[in-house]
Amino acid sequence: MNNDHKLVASVGADQGRISQENLEIGLFQILAPDGSYNSEAVPSLDDDAFRELYRWMLVERTFDKRMVKLQRRGQIGTFGSGRGQEASIIGSGYALKDDDWLLGMGREAGAMFLQGLPIRDLILFWRGLEDANREMAKHNQMIAISIGSHLPLVTGTAWGMKLADEDNVVTAYFGDGASSTGAVHEAVNFAGVLDVPAVFFCQNNQYAISTPFEKQTNARSVAQRAIGYGINGIRVDGNDVLAVYEAVSEARKAARAGNPTLVESVTYRRDAHTTSDDPGRYRNESEVEQWQERDPIARYESFLRSEGLWSEIDRETLVEEINDEFDAALAAADEYEQRSVDEIFEYLYDELPPYLQRQLVEFKAFLEERPDAYDHIEQRVKG
Repeated sequence: MNNDHKLVASVGADQGRISQENLEIGLFQILAPDGSYNSEAVPSLDDDAFRELYRWMLVERTFDKRMVKLQRRGQIGTFGSGRGQEASIIGSGYALKDDDWLLGMGREAGAMFLQGLPIRDLILFWRGLEDANREMAKHNQMIAISIGSHLPLVTGTAWGMKLADEDNVVTAYFGDGASSTGAVHEAVNFAGVLDVPAVFFCQNNQYAISTPFEKQTNARSVAQRAIGYGINGIRVDGNDVLAVYEAVSEARKAARAGNPTLVESVTYRRDAHTTSDDPGRYRNESEVEQWQERDPIARYESFLRSEGLWSEIDRETLVEEINDEFDAALAAADEYEQRSVDEIFEYLYDELPPYLQRQLVEFKAFLEERPDAYDHIEQRVKG
């Protein structure tokens, strides 16, 4: 390999130097917060697709709202809502294909539904049922609760796709907090070295749990880090569903050509990090209200009105239909048959190692001796 380009001398006062000022990236945007838009930049989609994007954003918001209520009633465990991030989640998911891989971190429900995952299975996941992971795998999906730990798997999976000469891509969903972890740096850097078909989609929702973005990094953006990894980056307005769709479509096309891309979707989480968190302890209400004025769904409604597409949309009816879908999914989740103790140990190995066989025998013996343990299992919060 010829590396002479790395030894070319520069000239001038800033010879051989780089600063933050050299990396002013800006923000890719099509729909402005006031509803105005650049008509020449609008994606080439038909009217049904534009209306479909709106419905999917309502699906995301309704799902988050209903899941938080379920957690408050003790019917699921901890849950991370994506309220406020609907354009980021749906715009990105809409750009992916059914056979692409989606390795996420739990706040991208709508993108997973777009690839065919039933709502029931995501409810089961947040109830802690192992079967949910198996159902997600059927759709090339997984959720990693450990922050950033899934990105090395993304690079490895994409490398395998490259070796197998496959046409699909792997997309990693992660937050701005994850972008400061070592695993993410290693994964994205290695993806650049290997030229793998991967899209790294960072939803910068301004907080790493309770730590604001400016206190977790001195970098001005996540996207600028792409330069250090030797790949391209896009910084997009995450409350603009059309811009996110365009950015991820571009990133997906580049990934298929062997050029992994880091996309930073700048948005805002209006709910808590999870239902175990109290955001009132680290941010004030006026900040939330400012972002509420940039609501992605209201912004997109303005676009649909301007394009003459709103007259065929009945928001109340759509929300009612989506709530009915959720009710049916919840009923199916409630009726899901009780799983056996053996399944805790299944699907880990083709042949269960001796130490796990012993644990299984001991656990069954414990349950036989202490049937009251089932009462504790029934009473615990689901998840």
